[in-house]
Amino acid sequence: MQRRNFVKSTFGLAGAAITGGAAAGDWHSQPASLAKNSFKLKYAPHFGMFENSAGKDLIDQLKFMADMGFTALEDNGMMGRDAATQEKIGKELDRLGMTMGVFVVDKGGNSQNTLAAGKKEHIDIFLNGCKRAVETAKRCNAKWMTVVPGDFDRNLPIGIQTGHVIDALRRGAEILEPNNLVMVLEPLSDTPNLFLRTSDQTYEICRGVNSPACKILFDIYHMQKNEGHIIPHINWAWSEIGYFQIGDNPGRKEPTTGEINYKKVFEHIHKKMKEDNRDFIFGMEHGNSKPGKDGEVALIKAYVESDSFQV
Repeated sequence: MQRRNFVKSTFGLAGAAITGGAAAGDWHSQPASLAKNSFKLKYAPHFGMFENSAGKDLIDQLKFMADMGFTALEDNGMMGRDAATQEKIGKELDRLGMTMGVFVVDKGGNSQNTLAAGKKEHIDIFLNGCKRAVETAKRCNAKWMTVVPGDFDRNLPIGIQTGHVIDALRRGAEILEPNNLVMVLEPLSDTPNLFLRTSDQTYEICRGVNSPACKILFDIYHMQKNEGHIIPHINWAWSEIGYFQIGDNPGRKEPTTGEINYKKVFEHIHKKMKEDNRDFIFGMEHGNSKPGKDGEVALIKAYVESDSFQV
């Protein structure tokens, strides 16, 4: 198999971590020195991240992720896939012992459909997306889904906009909570027009919604750009954080390629997880710093390095 040859000829020379036992697919037939990594945290790659090594087939990509020791997946576009593909991915994740991370609630809020405006037609679109997300989650064994409230409505005071967002999210939570699902709200740095910008603002909204079905998606890349002071902000928002995403800054590539000391950040989160008996998925929502198979080797090595903190 092409994936096997890649690992044997390239990854063995790259010095991957050599812990763990038999892995997914045909990995058990490989020499023990090529055993998969044993990561301390649930890092979640996305489809396309290892396409040069595993090929374009989604199931082959999942197998490769498992072979490398990754124990979760995230797929922002899952709702856009047909039902049969969603079910196929869910079954393979279960077979591999992997956890499904976030997908994005379709039309959950954007510049044309902002929850901050308080308009019935916008809220109806959002609630319809939540209902369809429940069915998607059942097919792929998902629990978390990303929601972005959309842009500011510049004609309204900020407090009124915040109230509108809370009201809409409460109604969304009424759909998700009975199904044990969680929407994670993502503050973003892509444009200053976005309503949700910082972790403390998102914390305030989650407390206002007051539901286990509404938590924070703490994207470390976006929060480094918008607020910095990463570890203190994680501490302050800790009780409302439901999910993490990763990306170094500048560049939004894998850890070790920018200014964020991910090894220290991961160590801090891991310590708090143990203290509070909590668990998180860490979505790898970033690009590769180098092209081709070499870039994929470099990416995995970066995670091995960043995950090498003391416990």
